[in-house]
Amino acid sequence: MLIDMGKRARQAAQTLALAGTSQKNAALTSLAEQLLEQSAPILTANAQDVAEGRQASLTEALLDRLTLDPARLAGIASELRQTVSLPDPVGEKFDETILPNGLKLHKQRVPLGVIGVIYESRPNVTVDVAGLALKSGNAVILRGGSETLRTNRALVAVIRATLERHGLSPDAVQFIDSPDRALVLELLKLHEYVDIIIPRGGAGLHSFCRENSQIPVITGGIGICHIFVDESANLEAALPVIHNAKTQRPSVCNALDTLLVHRMVAADFLPRVVAYLGEAGVTFRADPAAYACLDRLDATLKALASPAGPEDFDTEWMSLVLGLKVVDNLDEAIAHTNAHSLGHSDSILTADSGHAARWVNEVDSAAVYVNASTRFTDGNQFGLGAEVAISTQRLHARGPMGLRELTIYKWVVIGDYHVRP
Repeated sequence: MLIDMGKRARQAAQTLALAGTSQKNAALTSLAEQLLEQSAPILTANAQDVAEGRQASLTEALLDRLTLDPARLAGIASELRQTVSLPDPVGEKFDETILPNGLKLHKQRVPLGVIGVIYESRPNVTVDVAGLALKSGNAVILRGGSETLRTNRALVAVIRATLERHGLSPDAVQFIDSPDRALVLELLKLHEYVDIIIPRGGAGLHSFCRENSQIPVITGGIGICHIFVDESANLEAALPVIHNAKTQRPSVCNALDTLLVHRMVAADFLPRVVAYLGEAGVTFRADPAAYACLDRLDATLKALASPAGPEDFDTEWMSLVLGLKVVDNLDEAIAHTNAHSLGHSDSILTADSGHAARWVNEVDSAAVYVNASTRFTDGNQFGLGAEVAISTQRLHARGPMGLRELTIYKWVVIGDYHVRP
């Protein structure tokens, strides 16, 4: 079955790579409309998946990622329209030059080809990936989690029908419609037909793909995110930033996990953090110095915090839990972040431009922030029209992967019957 899917995906990719921008945009615009017009069966299927997930005792974080509602579906459609508004990268020429011998050279963007995406829980990924793949001229084979099977069936049916209606091969978007985990391993072996694998899920999925794939793998989407409050930070302005980073959507990969606070301001600031975020239901894991700063709180508020355990600063919480740590200086903040971050998103709150520059230069993450919430690491927020993944590795792409990150280039060499001497 998968070999057949691979063959059809390769053929679809070859034709889609030649499709014009207007045809692709028309299909994407229609898809955004169809998702809203056919929302009833999509949301019904999703409600069944969510109900089954609750019965299976999925965590609240996973249930949140799984859930679709009219607002989230409208957001997915809006991201498709944003993708329509973005420039088509396919065919873009860059790095043009003329050699001394008269040869004219440039690079020209072309699609990656066939992308295999393995993901868990989040049905929005189905549409995000399909839309970005379509606009960038790539075919895609999707393998969602068993917990989203009904939702993905409904979404893929709409996507494929829309492609066909606009004269594009429906095989440009294919879905492995089975929860059999053995099929993941088979997909990882389809090196003749699939050009790149992108896993979106937990550390176990990423490790499995890296260890078993015969196809290049781009990993990311896991984050232990930090904010460092420098001694020069505007503490009043820092509170809403920390609140946003932690509470807006705690189950996602760019949510805040660890708050680092300079020792000079910790005694004053940390009690304010606990009181401010505690109202939103946040609980805390504090290192000894941070825990001691909370003695001035009343018993009810201090009870929201407990001493940090040995693994707490290496945990992606995905819930309303926040690690608290006091550091002596910027050097210690950078060292702790580089040691415990997974290279996703890390921020400094500071009024010191020199400290900001050091943070940007020395923190080794895909997205580094100065005076902003980590929640902005997102394709839509970065103006990319959603993303197929957030890469935390170093090859080909890093950070949110939008349209350009789904292309590679070829060299184009134009001569006048040149021969090499």
